Amino acid sequence: MYPRCAFLLATLMVVGAVYFANASWLAPEPEGKARLMAHRGIHQLYDRDSIDKDTCTANRMLPPTNPFIENTLPSIAASFQAGADILEIDIHPTIDNEFVVFHDWTIDCRTEGSGVTRDQSLEYLKSLDVGYGYTADGGKTFPFRGKGKGMMPSLAEVLKAFPEQRFLINFKSRWLREADLLQEYLKRHGITIDDRIMVYGHDKPVRRWKAINPAGFAFSKAAMKTCTLDYMKVGWSTALPASCAGSVIGVPINYRHLVWGWPNRFLDRMRQSNTTVIFLGDIENENGAPGITDPDDLDAVPSGFDGLIWTDAIEKVGPAWTKKAGERAGGA
Repeated sequence: MYPRCAFLLATLMVVGAVYFANASWLAPEPEGKARLMAHRGIHQLYDRDSIDKDTCTANRMLPPTNPFIENTLPSIAASFQAGADILEIDIHPTIDNEFVVFHDWTIDCRTEGSGVTRDQSLEYLKSLDVGYGYTADGGKTFPFRGKGKGMMPSLAEVLKAFPEQRFLINFKSRWLREADLLQEYLKRHGITIDDRIMVYGHDKPVRRWKAINPAGFAFSKAAMKTCTLDYMKVGWSTALPASCAGSVIGVPINYRHLVWGWPNRFLDRMRQSNTTVIFLGDIENENGAPGITDPDDLDAVPSGFDGLIWTDAIEKVGPAWTKKAGERAGGA
């Protein structure tokens, strides 16, 4: 009987130690300001069920609720007006040494053209209709066809049109050389590489970008996943994984309470390790977590959160967050 009691007591002591080491209420409340990261800007939402990286999302568009096509100048402008602090855009190099802002690896899905995006010239890409392939009823109607003619912008056009705004530039390839091409391109177009130019994507080009621009903000999807999983494994012990130092960690809204020390203790640890926290939407399937689309989900963002709120619906989330932030400031 005695050994069993000793084991139970030891177990309780360990559980208690872990609890107090991760008790949010024992940590100071964070003091900061969240930033809204608008993924794709204002765009057409789509059915995410069973998609992969090659799925054409234009032909599985949900009934449209806004008039914008992603990665176009009108969409970008409307996104910042809706409250985006940072806008995520997708880029591809072209055969004539330019960069175009467009999501897909090929032009077959969204336009009337065909072929790999980076195998085309900028002139040809700018002649296409980027609204051509959108349909919400299986091809019966195409509500954006003809409305996106000539609207695929170059990266220089975007950055010069919004000189004061911040962008998260997504490398769509695994090509290490693309980082050098991007730096050369920006310098050629007279665009300063400063803190408004942020980069993410595959580990190879991101690592290279960080090597040639060590002061800039850049992360790979793999690095974010590694930090997140490593912290879930060892965070109970108060240890900070080396993979998180100066990196990025993702927190899906439906798993936030499983994150060790959430919210105050966790956010304090991330601050100490210079780790950027990205608050995400629900993990729905093996394709990972999308951005937040429901303004009611903003209630889950802790007061004083100073990370990034990743949203796929800035037109709804932006105004709601502005209102909520004002209410919190007024109640402080």
